[in-house]
Amino acid sequence: MLPTPVVAAVLAPLVLWRMYSRIRRLTTRQRSKTWRHRTTLVFFPLLLVILAVVSIKTNPFALAGLAAGLPVGAVLGRIAIGKTRFEQVGTDFFFTPNAPIGLVVALLFMGRMAWRAYEYYMLGSFAHHEFVSSPLTLVIFGVLAGYYTSYAFGLLSWRKRTAPAVTNP
Repeated sequence: MLPTPVVAAVLAPLVLWRMYSRIRRLTTRQRSKTWRHRTTLVFFPLLLVILAVVSIKTNPFALAGLAAGLPVGAVLGRIAIGKTRFEQVGTDFFFTPNAPIGLVVALLFMGRMAWRAYEYYMLGSFAHHEFVSSPLTLVIFGVLAGYYTSYAFGLLSWRKRTAPAVTNP
């Protein structure tokens, strides 16, 4: 088994790169890809169900936290989609997300994960195992999941409204 500092040294650059790419993605113009939006609409609800099932067995308050975070994230996603700039260039669709709302949601989640990683590292791998039983962690994850699900739904709705009607000959 690898020592913890070695694992941290290997994982830290990967985590930092993912954080950078996520933040860059929240602030720049992007090509709208329906498969990506649909994947978000499947992935986050599935992950929510899994976390709900696991947390109901360990801590019902964590499930309440998850339920409290979801509507907050959905409202933030709805506000963000209303402030998003949409473009259609020929047959390609682009959007520029509202950076402040997306950054707050992403940084809130990243900050919580950094805190949990710090706790995990300081207490050791076996002493701190209740990751999904923390109500605060699941509130923040609920906000994230509600935001991305609502935002993806808004992007798909926009694509459906602006896609040219297909006519059969």
